Amino acid sequence: MHSIYGFSEEPFNVSKVARYWLASDPLEAMMKILENSVWLKDVAILASIVVGASIFYKVSSSIIRLTVMKAKGEEGDVKMLLGLWRIVIISISALVALNFMFNLGLMMAIVSAFGGMIIGWSLQRPITGFTAWIIITLRRPFKVGDRIQLPAQGLTGDVVDIGPMYTTLNQVGGAIGSEESVGRHILIPNAMLFDNLIINYTPKNRLEMCRLSGEKSESYILDEVVTRVTFDSKLEVVSDILLRAAREVTQDIIESTGQEPYIRCEMWDYGVIVRLRYMTRAVDRPRIVHEITKRIVKAFSEEDSVDFAIPYVYSYKTARSRPQKPYIHIATR
Repeated sequence: MHSIYGFSEEPFNVSKVARYWLASDPLEAMMKILENSVWLKDVAILASIVVGASIFYKVSSSIIRLTVMKAKGEEGDVKMLLGLWRIVIISISALVALNFMFNLGLMMAIVSAFGGMIIGWSLQRPITGFTAWIIITLRRPFKVGDRIQLPAQGLTGDVVDIGPMYTTLNQVGGAIGSEESVGRHILIPNAMLFDNLIINYTPKNRLEMCRLSGEKSESYILDEVVTRVTFDSKLEVVSDILLRAAREVTQDIIESTGQEPYIRCEMWDYGVIVRLRYMTRAVDRPRIVHEITKRIVKAFSEEDSVDFAIPYVYSYKTARSRPQKPYIHIATR
């Protein structure tokens, strides 16, 4: 036979505690509960779960901190890992305690079913990103060290790392008005790579050619320097100056690619637009543009037959409003 409080032969039940507490004298009920060995055993087990979880967390967190610091990590890395580890320990301890106090078999089955649906829905993007990482690793549309561009996001950067979830870029431009690396790392979710156009500055066939020939693998792209000259400038002299400047700066690139610089001209309202086109390194474009421009300006200043075109706007009304200088006619015999 069970006692009136129901604790002598049955495991702890919260609903029975509340029912007997209300049906009896509170002081008497408290005394019976304290005298019951099963209740004390349950409390001891719950306390041991809490204490054991705390001790395990302390020991494991010390190990994690030591491991991260030995791997030359930072304090911020340790805090992030310990925050995640703390949530894991608390969740597991809570499940163990609830399973001990209640019969969670049916409840856990229901929660697992709905939890599986929710987790499957929430992990769609991570699974897509992981699949993209596998495809990138196998197909290698780009690799670490390549310069890629995502036009939809307006991003250009050098690939620093390709991980299971994210691709890390060292941003090019953005903070400055030039195609130079600024040292700002951008994390691109791999799932985005399925939905966006990606431009790789390093063609795959070029890499294969470098591998077969034993040359250093570098990214070359076509670039141009635009110069505007007056109508009375000698285009032959202008072309010679521009081509000479390009050859001086990009001689090694010409030898590597076999492509010579060339000129293209077109008419403009205030003169002639002369476009110097040449092969350049994708990661060294700003410096090469600077060197070529410096040589062009210096050569133009030393040559009398060429000049830069400057836009000039003439207004008839403005000219009429200006005071006219007196016209002096000098008679000659």
